[in-house]
Amino acid sequence: MTAPEPGSGSTVRRMLVGVQLRRLREAKGISREEAGYVIRASASKISRLELGRVSFKERDVADLLTLYGLTGEHEREVLLTLVREANKPGWWHNYSDVLPSWFQSYVGLEAAASLIRTYEVQFVPGLLQTEDYVRAVTRLGHETAPIEEVERRVRLRIARQQLLTQPGAPRVWAVMDEAALRRPIGGSEVMRNQVKALLAATELPNVTLQVIPFGFGGHAGAGGAFPIMRFRDEDLPDIVFIEHLTSAIYLDKREDVDEYIAVIERLAVEAAAPDETVERLADLLKEI
Repeated sequence: MTAPEPGSGSTVRRMLVGVQLRRLREAKGISREEAGYVIRASASKISRLELGRVSFKERDVADLLTLYGLTGEHEREVLLTLVREANKPGWWHNYSDVLPSWFQSYVGLEAAASLIRTYEVQFVPGLLQTEDYVRAVTRLGHETAPIEEVERRVRLRIARQQLLTQPGAPRVWAVMDEAALRRPIGGSEVMRNQVKALLAATELPNVTLQVIPFGFGGHAGAGGAFPIMRFRDEDLPDIVFIEHLTSAIYLDKREDVDEYIAVIERLAVEAAAPDETVERLADLLKEI
C-alpha cells in the first residue's frame, strides 16, 4: 500500500486502513462474522472498521492481519503505523463540545479532500462564509445557546476555512441558488460584506463559484444541498454528505455517488458561468 498524502487527516487514514483490511479479508475468503469472532466483535463492527467509521485497536488489527495471512514484518509494520497515526485526534477534536459526533467525520474528510463539489440552496457555502454571516446562521440554529457557545461554533467554522489557502489546498467548486444570496441573513450590512467576500473568493485559483438565477426556474438540485468529496488516494471512494437536523448520511457506494455527480454536473450546466456569476455578484452588491 502507498503512504497517505501529507496533510491527510486521521479520518482518511482510518479509511485507508479499512480498505486494506477489507481487501486482505476478501482475498482469503473470510467472512465478517469469522473475522469478528477473532477479535471478539460483531460482523457489523468489522464492517464499520473496514469503512473507517470507528477508531482501531492496534491489537485487534494485528490479530486480523495474522488471520488474513499477512505475516511479513515490514508489511505489518506499515499498516500498524498507519493505525497509530489514524488514532491521533484531529485539530477539530478541540471543539468536541460543540461538534456533534456525526459531523466530526465530515470535518476530517473535508480537511483531506482534494476536490469538494457542493450545492447550496439556503445558505452561502460554509467554506465561503464571513465571520458575521457564520454568527448569524449559528444563531438561527441555536437560538437559546449562550454567547460563549455561539462564538465557539463561529471559531470552528472559521478554522475550517483555513484549508482554502493552505499548501495543497483542495479545489472547491460551489454551485448555489440565487435564493441564498437574496435571503438577508444577518441584515443588509452582513450580506453586503458576504457578497464582497464571495467576489474575493472567486479570485482564488482553487475556487469556482456559480449561481443558479431565479429566472431559470426548476432545476436538478430540488432535492436539497449536498457536497461531494474526492480524495487524492485512488483507494478511497468519493463521498456524498447529506446533513439532517440531528444526524447525517455518508454515501460512498458507486451507484449512489454517481447519481449525485450527475446532478451537480447538470447544475453546473444550468447555472450562470463563473465569469457571469462574478458579474451577477457585482450587480447584487449595488442593490444591497
